[in-house]
Amino acid sequence: MDSNWIPFHPNPKRPDFALPEGAVDAHCHVFGPAAKFPFAPERKYTPCDAGKDKLFELRDFLGFERNVIVQATCHGKDNAALVDALRASDGKARGIASVSPDVTDAELANMDSAGVRGVRFNFVRRLVDATPKEVFTRIATRVARLGWHIVVYFEADDLQELVPFLESLPTVIVVDHMGRPDVTKGVDHPDFRRFVDLMARNDNIWCKVTCPERLTVSGPPYDDVVPYAAAIVEQFPDRVLWGTDWPHPNMKSHMPDDGALVNYIPRIAPTPEAQRKLLIDNPMRLYWAQHTGEQ
Repeated sequence: MDSNWIPFHPNPKRPDFALPEGAVDAHCHVFGPAAKFPFAPERKYTPCDAGKDKLFELRDFLGFERNVIVQATCHGKDNAALVDALRASDGKARGIASVSPDVTDAELANMDSAGVRGVRFNFVRRLVDATPKEVFTRIATRVARLGWHIVVYFEADDLQELVPFLESLPTVIVVDHMGRPDVTKGVDHPDFRRFVDLMARNDNIWCKVTCPERLTVSGPPYDDVVPYAAAIVEQFPDRVLWGTDWPHPNMKSHMPDDGALVNYIPRIAPTPEAQRKLLIDNPMRLYWAQHTGEQ
């Protein structure tokens, strides 16, 4: 792994907040193990091994029942580690893949049967090389026919330029980490309001109220991020998801304790109803509802 890589927390605390039965960790990853699933030559970072066994162990320890595993950029367009984890999960995991424009129908069908339910479009330049938007549009058209959705990852500064593209996509869109707002500006700042207004205009746009450890300036327990996530949960209770982001790739300031992250949930979703929608109803509707899988 990279010399400055911070490995995942070796001994997280057991959460004080008891997750409701059936809770879904709707954003996490698997890395390797590299000996079996080599990392992509074009990767921008080399992580520690963090395979499916460790992920499922953490799932059970924290009290989640299911996972949504998002393809990691260190594996590029090779989704073998993701598919392996999905097939080993006994139906308790779904996946978000990363695919190239020349992906075959057979490859898409194989991923669909394993439990993939969407593809990720990454616009964060420090993580991936740029992809023309027309390439993403062609991919979106193909996966929409499978009943899949699109996960998008971008920085807040890029949102204004991306809005026309996002509003043109033909399926459900899930935005990672609230579009990475600058939490020093306040929830009423035009930058964050632009994202909230985008969700208000487009019923097909969902949001992951995730990764306070990435967005914080003040550090744990992430008081400065709470107002942003709480505002989105309150306004869009049926279109929000939450996940750990384990094993927390590319963290520089600190490695979060996953048990402490679970304790953050009732601060942004304070009622049992809001917690049930965030952790169970919404991810189950998006990832486990019956779909045709047709090309």
